[in-house]
Amino acid sequence: MAETIVPRPQAGQVVSEPGHRMVDPAALRVRAGQLAELEEARLRAGTPGSQRMHERAVRSMTSGVPSSYQAREPWPIYLTHGEGSRVWDVDGTEYADFHNGYGSMVQGHAHPAIVRAVRERIGLGSHFAMPTEDSLVVSEELARRFGLPQWRYVNSGSEATMDAIRIARGVTGRDTIIKIFGSYHGHHDYVMVSIGTPYADIGPAEHMNSLGYGAGIPQVVIDLTVPVPFNDASAMERRIEELDAQGRLPACVIMEAAMMNLGVVLPEPGYLQAVREITARYGIVLIFDEVKTGLCVAPGGATERFGVRPDMVTLAKALGGGLPSGAVGATAEIMEVVASDRVKQVGTFNGNPLTMAAARASLLEVLTAPAYDHLDRLNDRLIGGCDAILARHGIPGYTVGISSKGCVNFTDAPIRDYTSFMAHQVAELPELAWLYNANRGVLMAPGREEEWTLSVRHTDADVDRYLECLDRLAHDLVAVAV
Repeated sequence: MAETIVPRPQAGQVVSEPGHRMVDPAALRVRAGQLAELEEARLRAGTPGSQRMHERAVRSMTSGVPSSYQAREPWPIYLTHGEGSRVWDVDGTEYADFHNGYGSMVQGHAHPAIVRAVRERIGLGSHFAMPTEDSLVVSEELARRFGLPQWRYVNSGSEATMDAIRIARGVTGRDTIIKIFGSYHGHHDYVMVSIGTPYADIGPAEHMNSLGYGAGIPQVVIDLTVPVPFNDASAMERRIEELDAQGRLPACVIMEAAMMNLGVVLPEPGYLQAVREITARYGIVLIFDEVKTGLCVAPGGATERFGVRPDMVTLAKALGGGLPSGAVGATAEIMEVVASDRVKQVGTFNGNPLTMAAARASLLEVLTAPAYDHLDRLNDRLIGGCDAILARHGIPGYTVGISSKGCVNFTDAPIRDYTSFMAHQVAELPELAWLYNANRGVLMAPGREEEWTLSVRHTDADVDRYLECLDRLAHDLVAVAV
C-alpha cells in the first residue's frame, strides 16, 4: 500500500489533514455498530474449527480458556502454532501476529536461538530447584542493562510485583502502597484495585477512589492501596502528604513509567523525574513495573529509555522468550532484607533451567542493538502510516508508540491518564478494529486498552498488512458516517 506522508503530530495531538473535516464521533459510533455486526458474522463463519474446539473445551476448562483474559464471545480463536511474525489457527488461517502473547514475544515465535537453547537444556534436565550457570549469566546481564545490581527470579509478572511490594514493605516497615489509577500490575489482591473502573466511580484527582477489581478481595486490603492519577506529580505529592499526616506514609509507589494497558500513555516531560524526587524525599520505595516495557522498548527498558532509575524494577513477559518468567531487580540496600531472610522471597520454579536458558539466549543473541534499531524503524513507520490514514479519512484520533509498542487512540482529545481515557475514547472503534484485523489476517490483543507488540522478526510486509486493514476500516466508517 502506498503511504501518504503527512506532518507527524506531537504525542497526544489529534490528527487532521487540510481539506478533510473530522467525522463526528457520534456518527462513527452508529456506523461502528453496523459494521461490527457484519464483521462478527464474518469471523464466526471463518472459525468453525474454533467453535468446535470451544464446545469441547467448556466441558472441562472454565469458559473454555486457561485465563479469563483469553475468553471471547461466542468463542475465542484457538491457535496451533507460530513461526517468526506469523501464527495459525485451528482452521488453518494465517495471521500477522501483533498480539504476541500480550506483549511477551518480542523475539518472535520459535526463534532459532531460543529453540536451540531450550532443546539443549531439556536434554540435561528440566528442573532441579537448584541454581544453574544460566541464572547467573541472566542476572549479570540484567544488572548491566538496568543499573540495579541485585536480582531474584519468579514465574510471572503478578509474582514479580507481589514480591516487590512485600520487599518494599519489609524495608520500610509500612503497609500502605500507592499505585496509578487504571494501571494493571497483575492479579494479586494488593494491585487488583482501581482498574477497569466506570468513569463515574473514579473520583477527583486529589482523592481517587480505592475500588476492588472483581469479587474476592478483602476491603481491608483494598483500603491499603491508594490510587493517584498518572502524569500528575503534584497530585501524588499531595496524597502522600495527606497519608503522612494520618500516620500512613506509604511503603512504595508502584507504577509503569509509561502506562501500557490504556493503549500507550507516555509520561509527560519532567513527570518521572518529579516522581523520583518526591519518593526519594519521603523515603518511599519507587518500583517501576516493567513487565510490559522491560526489554521491549530498549535494552534496559523504560528505565533506560526515560533516563530515570527507580529503586526496584519488575520484569516478566518478554524475559523468558515465551517461557513463564519474571524477575525483581533492586539496589543492594533493598535486597539486603532478602539476603538476610527478613523477607521471604521463594518459589520452587524460580530460576527454572529451561526459562533461564531461553532468557540467556534471548538477551545475548536476540535482543541486541541491531534488533532494537529494527523495532524502532518499523514502529516509526507504523505510527506515521496510521496517523496518515486517520488524517486522510478524518477519523478523530492519533497514534502513539515506543519501540516495539504502540496503538491507535480513537479519541477526540489527548489521553494522559485513566480519567481522560474513559472520558474521550470512542470505545466502539477499538472493538471494531480488532474484528477488521482478525478477518483480514492480523491478530491483535483484544479490548480497547491493549496495544500492538512488534517482534524482531516482523517485516515491512507485516506493517503494510496492518496499515491496509486500518485503511479499509477508516474507508468503510467514513463511507456512510459522513
